[in-house]
Amino acid sequence: MAISRHPTPSKKSPQLGLAWPHDTELVGLVLELTPRAASHLYAQYAIGLHAWFLGQVQQTDPELSQILHDEQSEKAFTISGLEGDLLNSGKEFQLLADRIYRWYVTGLSMRVVQWLSQWVKNLPEQIDLRNADLLIRSWDFVLPPTTYLQLLAVESPANRTIKLSFITPTSFRSKKHHFPLPVPENVFHSYLRRWNNFSGMNVDQAEFLGWVEENVIITRHKLESQKVAAGKKGMVTGFTGAVEFGLGRSGGDRQDFVQLFYALGRLAPYCGTGHKTTFGLGQTRAEWLTTSPLPEVSVQSLLAARIDELTEKFAAQRKRAGGSRASEIAETWATILARRELGESLLDIAADLEMPYETVKTYVKLARRALKTDNY
Repeated sequence: MAISRHPTPSKKSPQLGLAWPHDTELVGLVLELTPRAASHLYAQYAIGLHAWFLGQVQQTDPELSQILHDEQSEKAFTISGLEGDLLNSGKEFQLLADRIYRWYVTGLSMRVVQWLSQWVKNLPEQIDLRNADLLIRSWDFVLPPTTYLQLLAVESPANRTIKLSFITPTSFRSKKHHFPLPVPENVFHSYLRRWNNFSGMNVDQAEFLGWVEENVIITRHKLESQKVAAGKKGMVTGFTGAVEFGLGRSGGDRQDFVQLFYALGRLAPYCGTGHKTTFGLGQTRAEWLTTSPLPEVSVQSLLAARIDELTEKFAAQRKRAGGSRASEIAETWATILARRELGESLLDIAADLEMPYETVKTYVKLARRALKTDNY
C-alpha cells in the first residue's frame, strides 16, 4: 500500500548510528529505499514486508520474534507500506529504479525499541520482496524517542482539541465485521489497548471509555471510505481522511482522563489506529491533512473488489449445500483464487497465508470448479 504525507526526515546514513536513551519505550523510524532496478510489486506486498521484518527479528532475537508472532494480543510494532512513486500497473505496482521510497517502522515497547536500536547499527543491504530488491540507503527518526510517561507529562493544548489524519484505510472490529467510522469511543479504545499493554500504567478501560463517550466529540472531519485487500486473508473497508476531536464542557471534571486523552492523541502516530497496523493499515498522523495520499483506484482496491465478489458467490453456494463454516471457507477460497488471477504463484500465496502448498492447490481447484456450478 502506497502512503505519503509523513514529515520529511533529515538525511543521515545508517553508519552514523543515531542513538536514543536506554529507557526509550517508543520510537518511529524511516528507512529510505531505492530499487536495484525497475521492477514490480504484487498487490499484497505489505505481507512480504511484515514477514521480512519478523525474519530480521528472528535472526537476532528468536525469543522476541516468538512474542511478536504468537503471544501478544497487541503487537508492539507497526509497519507501513511504501511511500513514493508507486504506480498502478495492471495487476501490480511498478517501482521506478531512480526513485527513493520510504518505509516506516515504529516500536511500542522497551523490548522492541532496544532491538531496533541494535538493528539499525547493522542494517542489511536490501529488502527482498519476491522480484523486487530494495536497497537500504539510510535511516532516521521520524517520530522522536520517548516514553509513555513523557507523553503523559506534556502540557495540554490551549484549544482542547486533537487533530488526527488517517492516511491508510482504518477500521475497527465490531460484531465480526469491519466498522469504518472514527467514533471517539472506538478510536480511543484502540489507543488505550496499546497503552495498557505497554506503558505499565494500567487504566480502567470501562471507566475511561465511559468518560470518552460522555465528553469527547467530533468537531470537524473530512473522510472517505475505501475497501482494500489487507492482511493475510480477505479485505477491509476502512476510512481515510482527517478528524478533529474536542472535549465537551464537562470534560474537565476528570483531569486525569483529560491528561490521558491528550497523551493518547500523542501516542496515535506511534501505534496507528484500529487493526492490521502491522500490515500497513491505520497509519495515523498528528495533524490535519486535507488531501488523500491514496489513488482513487489501487491494485489493492481492485483485488478487494474481486475477493468480495467471489466470497459472495462461494458463500451463497455453500449455504445452499448446507456446509459449515461457510463464510470462512468462502473467504479463503476467494482470496486464493483472486490472487491467482492476478498472476501470483500458488507457492507464493501458500507462503503468505502460511498454508500447505497442496491445500492451496486443492482450494484453487475447488474454487474454479465452484465458479462453473450453477452458472457461476
